[in-house]
Amino acid sequence: IVARRPDGALVTHKLLSDNPGRYDDAALAGIRALLGVQDGTAIPAAAIAAVKMGTTLATNALLERKGEPTALFITRGFRDQLRIGYQNRPRLFARHIVLPEPLNGVVYEVSERVTARGDVLLPLDENEARRHLADAFRHGYRAAAIALMHGYRYPAHERRLAELARAAGFTQVSASHAVSPLMKLVSRGDTTVADAYLSPLLARYVQRIERDLPGVRLMFMQSHGGLTSAQRFQGKDSVLSGPAGGVVGVARTALAAGFDRIIGFDMGGTSTDVSHVHGHFERTFDSTVAGVRLRAPMMSIHTVAAGGGSILHFDGARLRVGPDSAGAQPGPASYRRGGPLTVTDANVMLGKIQPEFFPHVFGSAGDAPLDAAVVREKFLALAAEIRSATGGERAPEEIAEGYVRVAVDNMANAIKKISVERGHDVTGYTLCCFGGAAGQHACLVADALAIPRVFIHPYAGVLSAYGMGLADISAMREQAIEDQLEASLMPKLEEALGKLTDSALEDVAGQGVPRDSIRLARRAHLRYEGTDTAVIVSFGPPEAMLKQFESGYQGRFSFLMPGRVLVVEAVSVEATGGGEPVRESLAELPPRRGP
Repeated sequence: IVARRPDGALVTHKLLSDNPGRYDDAALAGIRALLGVQDGTAIPAAAIAAVKMGTTLATNALLERKGEPTALFITRGFRDQLRIGYQNRPRLFARHIVLPEPLNGVVYEVSERVTARGDVLLPLDENEARRHLADAFRHGYRAAAIALMHGYRYPAHERRLAELARAAGFTQVSASHAVSPLMKLVSRGDTTVADAYLSPLLARYVQRIERDLPGVRLMFMQSHGGLTSAQRFQGKDSVLSGPAGGVVGVARTALAAGFDRIIGFDMGGTSTDVSHVHGHFERTFDSTVAGVRLRAPMMSIHTVAAGGGSILHFDGARLRVGPDSAGAQPGPASYRRGGPLTVTDANVMLGKIQPEFFPHVFGSAGDAPLDAAVVREKFLALAAEIRSATGGERAPEEIAEGYVRVAVDNMANAIKKISVERGHDVTGYTLCCFGGAAGQHACLVADALAIPRVFIHPYAGVLSAYGMGLADISAMREQAIEDQLEASLMPKLEEALGKLTDSALEDVAGQGVPRDSIRLARRAHLRYEGTDTAVIVSFGPPEAMLKQFESGYQGRFSFLMPGRVLVVEAVSVEATGGGEPVRESLAELPPRRGP
């Protein structure tokens, strides 16, 4: 947690995200601590100007499949389309294919059909739709996801079905033309289902926070890196709510320090998130999170299961790190809760984490230091197990060092995916480290990638929260076009962008940002005809967009296709404003503690 006092000074606080018996909600507990309010006492809401939050609630709900029971309504004949998906084979030679569990609990086929040109082949059968809605409602479903063929472009049937769903009593209705107005039924449908699945959870969480903070301006970080008011926060925009704040924080602080080519390296307890920033945020409109295809604007973040809490395994032949994590409960072995050995414990074993300089927040009373003795005991037992299995004699410190090297390799490979594999030469970049565990491994990761500089901001341990404080209020709007790029298309693009601009401006201005201070970015998503990978360029004359496209495409794929027709897949608008400037200088930052 990062808080700004009335005099402008910043204060920070950190606590376990999950601590049963001590507090119910970590964010509210931290706010109480910073304000000096005892547990069980009302928070003085009048003393708070605004609260800006990120949450991993949606990500965890996707991973654990613990969202709102959702009914999917889709065009007749396509009930299994989302289940079939794109037939991708991430593991080409795997004979036992395990498909991700679908988010929706039931599927209803709707009698309707509109062609790709907008011709109505089959009108919407409203009586049948009412029967389906009543049946879903009777079975306990209160969230409805509506994804009809070509509904992103011709939404009349989706709009009417949404009206019928609300009339039937559904409290959450997500229609694809409003959630993700882009082509591709599978990813558009998945995004719509995810929005219906997650939005009720977020709404309940928002209501709980608002009860304890009545009248306080409450904003949430969205997956694309902009803040929005709690009432506008949607499921589809919440999946990367937590990590997105870190990307904003690393970009704003590193740019202020004079670094413009940045690799963000955020290592927390469960995972490591890496990102690439070169003058602007990198975003993607096609992502897969926990097996769910999402077609919505998100920060381009690659995650690998290597964090401070990643569990250390020995399978009889090799050392493995993760992907499972000890979490906050029970946590690493050194947390005094009977947890397993983790990456954090390996660093305790190596002396890179010293208990006397680490916060004393462990044990039953929450005031004990890390337990180095139990870590040594467990590593001695592990050394005996390795000796028995392999015959090799290795000291506990050697074993701990081996696990750290494995974790570092995992993280270095993750950085290669968002840099080297996309045509970026990392040897000219600065590795910006943040998150609770990044500092322990920063130099090792930089050495593995030949990155010459490491930048660690004084607030690196809480940089995701700090980034949320610096972030702009933002709204993004997009619309499918699917037409060839030529001069005659420009009036159509201008018209579409005008409508998107008005909507985005109204959204941001409605959250208290002066209209004349709102910045606008208009973009076109271009791709070669017959391909499915779009390059996002700034909107302008066709010649200028072609030049940007070829530069971006060449950099990423190392070739061009001269003479191939360019298609405008979609256009998008981003409106931003109201962000906090990076005001502190190094002289104002808190002094370093410890030896």
